[in-house]
Amino acid sequence: MSFRKFIDIGANLTDSMYQGIYNGSTKHRPDIEDVLKRSWESGLTKIIITGGSLDESRKAIDLAKSDDRLYATVGCHPTRCSEFETNDFTPETYLQGLNDLIKNNQEKVIAFGECGLDYDRLQFCSKDVQKKYFQLQLSLNESLRLPLFLHCRNSATDLQAILKKYSFNGVVHSFDGTIAEARNFIDLGFYIGLNGCSLKTEENLETVKVLPEDRLLIETDCPWCDIRPTHASYKYIRDENKAIPSVKKEKWTCDSMVKGRNEPINIRQVLDVIAAIKNQPADQLCQQLYNNTMNLFFN
Repeated sequence: MSFRKFIDIGANLTDSMYQGIYNGSTKHRPDIEDVLKRSWESGLTKIIITGGSLDESRKAIDLAKSDDRLYATVGCHPTRCSEFETNDFTPETYLQGLNDLIKNNQEKVIAFGECGLDYDRLQFCSKDVQKKYFQLQLSLNESLRLPLFLHCRNSATDLQAILKKYSFNGVVHSFDGTIAEARNFIDLGFYIGLNGCSLKTEENLETVKVLPEDRLLIETDCPWCDIRPTHASYKYIRDENKAIPSVKKEKWTCDSMVKGRNEPINIRQVLDVIAAIKNQPADQLCQQLYNNTMNLFFN
């Protein structure tokens, strides 16, 4: 097997779990350095850290500055769009904050997002508020012209209707929609980002099976979206990639993963599944996915 190169396009490395904190309780020391060490040793050449709010984007950039192989996105997640209207911000000052972060850190910020629509969690933010501030962010990106890092949950029709007004490229990350929805996004110029949440059901696998390899990217969305034994995709993971040592958080060691906490190293499992269901040589597919990512974010 040739050496495989990976780029994780979506990693939430600012999450408190990588500081050893779970649901507000400290279980072990911060271990982000151990997580990254495993990543680099397993073939990751770059990792894009997701920014989902103004504060989180700032933290993502700070972390990205610690290593030449780390990059960041800047944006406001749909479920956090109420932040535009808090006591601390007006819509104008929040948007200006995003703009300043991007313009002052152009060597590290390679995408605008995570932004988009999420109709599965309207308890956090209504449809109208989400659409209002998604479009406000898109208006900012008309001058920045960064690739978009998009979130879409049960909202493809509205998301596509909005995107048709613009001429952006980017990726719809953590895609779990239908074949028709995926094809519509591709027709609009977007890539489809796949992780464990994209590969849960047999229907998900049938969708991924027919999508064109030259429009796919892969990610972990860690610490979330791992591939679990209950998922339809689990049976396609190669044995050596199922056998990564993991322990309960209370029994943490520096050389083991934490059960239930995803890491960039598990991007190898995503490749295993896609290669198997497409009946493609894994080395060849891995190179295609790497080239796709370079073309979108690093050229």
